[in-house]
Amino acid sequence: MTQTRYDAIVIGSGPTGSFAVKELTEKGLKVLLLEAGREVGPEAFDPARKKPPQSDINIWERARATLKGQPVQARAAFFSEKLAHLFVNDRKNPYSSDKDAPFLWIRGKQSGGRIHTFGRVLLRWTDDDFKLKSRTGQGADWPISYDDLKSFYAEIETFMKLYGQEDNVPTLPDGVYAHEAHLNPAETIFKADVEAKWPDRRITTWRYIAPEPERTPSPIRAAQATGNLTVRYNSIVRKIVTDAGAGRATGVEVLDAKTGAVETVAASSVVLCASAIETVRLMLMSAQAGHPEGLGNSSGALGRYFMDQLPCLAVGAYEKSQGWSVDQAAPEDPFYPPSGGMFLPRAFTPEGEASTLFDYQMSVGRMPVPDDTPARFSAFGFGQMMPDVQNRITLAPHKKDAWGLPVPHLRCKLSEADKATLRDQVDTLVDLAEHTGIDLEFIGSPLGLREMGRGAYPDVDPFSRFMFRTWFKRTMIMGAAIHETGGARMGEDRATSVVDPLNRLWDAPNVVVADASSFCTSGVAGTTLTSMALCVRACRALAEDLGAGRL
Repeated sequence: MTQTRYDAIVIGSGPTGSFAVKELTEKGLKVLLLEAGREVGPEAFDPARKKPPQSDINIWERARATLKGQPVQARAAFFSEKLAHLFVNDRKNPYSSDKDAPFLWIRGKQSGGRIHTFGRVLLRWTDDDFKLKSRTGQGADWPISYDDLKSFYAEIETFMKLYGQEDNVPTLPDGVYAHEAHLNPAETIFKADVEAKWPDRRITTWRYIAPEPERTPSPIRAAQATGNLTVRYNSIVRKIVTDAGAGRATGVEVLDAKTGAVETVAASSVVLCASAIETVRLMLMSAQAGHPEGLGNSSGALGRYFMDQLPCLAVGAYEKSQGWSVDQAAPEDPFYPPSGGMFLPRAFTPEGEASTLFDYQMSVGRMPVPDDTPARFSAFGFGQMMPDVQNRITLAPHKKDAWGLPVPHLRCKLSEADKATLRDQVDTLVDLAEHTGIDLEFIGSPLGLREMGRGAYPDVDPFSRFMFRTWFKRTMIMGAAIHETGGARMGEDRATSVVDPLNRLWDAPNVVVADASSFCTSGVAGTTLTSMALCVRACRALAEDLGAGRL
């Protein structure tokens, strides 16, 4: 056992883990951050990797990555070869899913986690998300509301120096913006057409953060500045250790990914920020006396109500605008392409409540094309998946990863209600395109691929088009939204939930689940900002409890 005892151990260095260490160290706690992957610095973001794609489909980039051990990661909609080293090796990190409900698990194991590969869009949720059952009669209600997170949203947005602009859309609350974001000329025309025809729909800019020039997440840098943070990489936590009496956490067992050595590190509290699937996997692996079915699983709810958002993808041409333009709102980054685009939140009623269960992230005129060519249009839709007790994360009984640990088995199957939402989501986007001058070439979802007009990617070679059609049914499946949630749901009743309204395990209150595994619903907007807000709120309460001697 390592002799040092920490006030808190934080597991995972991604979007939530980085804010967990910032919050706890700034409150004066001695914190150990454990990251399963390696440390990455400027060398991982070499501008020489920033090469234009070989085609719109990038079929050969994906094929090479598949041969190198990334057959799952290469199927991510926005995968590119320059980012391949920031995704996991699937051979070393396998998982399984039901044959009738395949799942695409996209992830990265390195300092910062998926913060290096996500779109950096940070969107607030509303009570259309937190009070879903009350407003729609479907799904579930959270034990908290938008008002409980409003100040934490603002705090994070201020710290992260968000790009955006006030839009006054009831289904997508405005944030705190340090910089103004912009629509380009093509998007401005599109916005006017949409809002003139549908008064209950509004187009907004993206609300996003610029890439970190230092590449280390700014919350981690803030934590390091306190002198209270210790960071260890290549450190795989294989078990949370609890005492035999009260069942509270006393520390963690850590496996060195390089040497295979195992040690126990003691702490007064543990904060789980490993991602929804990895956090639940670790809790299941932590079964022991006092927690025979997994850590915090006295309710039997651990692993259950696993969700992702319902994905759909559409691409086409916009005849009302020619060429393309570069968004110069944020400084040019030597590695990443420019950010920006449009967002179409949920439609709303006269009372300001959501009237649809989906939204869209879109762009027009941001893809390079000749000046005399119609601008390109792309849209990715995100729909509400209803929580289902049968959709769950378990441990695969006979499958291990490269370090001998059991891998997760995932069931995330669409219900008939989910399929109806997807059909509405796809049909709405087709209708939107028809009335705004978009010539769609294809639109697809887990329900299938639909080609129209010139068909999918009409200007690339026939073999690439064939491979796109072949791979699409394995690519646009659940998981493609990369917004997985649930498995350790929050609740007011310990008999039906895993964590309390402050993200503490009912069965071990010095363990905080501070990532998206605590979600009660999937939402439709991005999950990252809400995960961060929940994390800061939970860690602030944890620090107060530790300081007052209540844990």
